[in-house]
Amino acid sequence: MDDRRKAGFLIFIGGAIFLLGLHMAEILYPGYSVSQNYISDLGVGPEPSAMLFNGSLFLFGLLGLTGSYFLWRDGADRVVPVLLAISSIGAMGVGIFHEYVVAYHNTSALLAFLFAALTALLSYRLVGRPLGYLSAALGLMSMGAIVFANLGYDLGLGVGGIERMILYPAFIWMIGLGALLASRVCVTGSAVTEQAR
Repeated sequence: MDDRRKAGFLIFIGGAIFLLGLHMAEILYPGYSVSQNYISDLGVGPEPSAMLFNGSLFLFGLLGLTGSYFLWRDGADRVVPVLLAISSIGAMGVGIFHEYVVAYHNTSALLAFLFAALTALLSYRLVGRPLGYLSAALGLMSMGAIVFANLGYDLGLGVGGIERMILYPAFIWMIGLGALLASRVCVTGSAVTEQAR
């Protein structure tokens, strides 16, 4: 398995782990509202909700960081692996510093959210067309939600809903990017080719 496929495999597995951990944590948190509760409320909820959320988020970040290393080694693009690494470090930070550790938590969350959106936005350079258009659209959607959330507009979705409009578009793209990189498809310049392996 070459470096690009290793990166894709790790990113995809990390995304799957966090997706399952997030939803299981929501289910196991009595009275949790995806609209009225912040996502990070899961990290300080009753056990096993907090353990599932924090553990899966930390693993997501760790696997994403490792994947970004292999993507860097692949050398096809230098921007995406750096953005992915910063976002992954932020995700690990959110998994370590719960929301009551305000300064570290907020900084980590900003890194995770903002750089995940930028990764989605700029990964069009890596995947080519037509998926590049989808990656850019999802990145812009996530960045738009960041702007609305910081201006105090939740668009009627509640604080948890607008946070999910930041997280989900970029997160969906991360899983898609992982699957794409793990497959035999690669991008060379503007041409999409299939690897011989």
